[in-house]
Amino acid sequence: MTLQFEPIGLEKQPAYLKLLAKCPQVASDYSFINIWAWAEDYGLRWAWDDACVWIQQSRPDVLYWAPIGPWYDIDWAAKVVEDPHHSTTFIRVPDQLVELWRTSFGDRIRIAEERGHWDYVYSVKELSELKGNRFHKKKNLLNQFLKKYAYTYVPFEPDLIEQAKAMQRDWCTWRDCESSEVLSAENHAISRVLADWEQFEGIMGGAIMVDGEMAAYTVADALTPQSVVIHFEKGDTRFKGIYQAINQMFLAHSAQAFVTVNREQDLNDEGLRKSKLSYNPSEFLHKSRVTIAGSIKQDG
Repeated sequence: MTLQFEPIGLEKQPAYLKLLAKCPQVASDYSFINIWAWAEDYGLRWAWDDACVWIQQSRPDVLYWAPIGPWYDIDWAAKVVEDPHHSTTFIRVPDQLVELWRTSFGDRIRIAEERGHWDYVYSVKELSELKGNRFHKKKNLLNQFLKKYAYTYVPFEPDLIEQAKAMQRDWCTWRDCESSEVLSAENHAISRVLADWEQFEGIMGGAIMVDGEMAAYTVADALTPQSVVIHFEKGDTRFKGIYQAINQMFLAHSAQAFVTVNREQDLNDEGLRKSKLSYNPSEFLHKSRVTIAGSIKQDG
């Protein structure tokens, strides 16, 4: 079958989620909400064959993400045909697929670990309760917030979208998003999700209101039946402890059905890495860049 890549479309969301549910290991990158949010910034497109969906990135370079489907049922050597004149590079490849491909492709494969793309995975119970010395600083900041402000936590519903958009505009003004390529791209991704909120299956979130104004919000969805992934989390830092508060309250009030929470990657940003490590991850979901000597058949 020759692959034909096309723009990511909302109409194929149900079919994509069915294939995602068949993946033995699901990284945060592959949430439908994530690929929809970042589709324009990364130039993402997808192609469908009889076994899986392929994801192609065109910005800043043409690369492929891990295919989505029942990995262990696929004849990978037949999908990526040996070609001495061409190689195909995949990024964000979870470690279970890396090992499967290592067996399938032998000396045709080159693997490079991508530390910046590792997912940080935490215990929902631990981050809800913040017990013990490991979480002392977080619990202290949370308690300061609880004592100082008249707040209300609310699950994120469609009637909060306009307030979230307004808060996001203010947040970008405070952080000068226009001067940062990274923050500008993230702001665009958030805007895409908020604009189509009611179209997404399984989307969820929470918000903290202080004196009737939105002080923080979080956007998440069910990555697997056991794990929730947090895509975006924004707070007004004029309220001390606001980030500790939205993190803890969302998990305690809206995510108790899950065992783990995936807080995505640090992208090799030192500040972000320090922050994510400070919450004591229970595990990492490792991902790698994989180059295979061969090509996938596609039009164009």
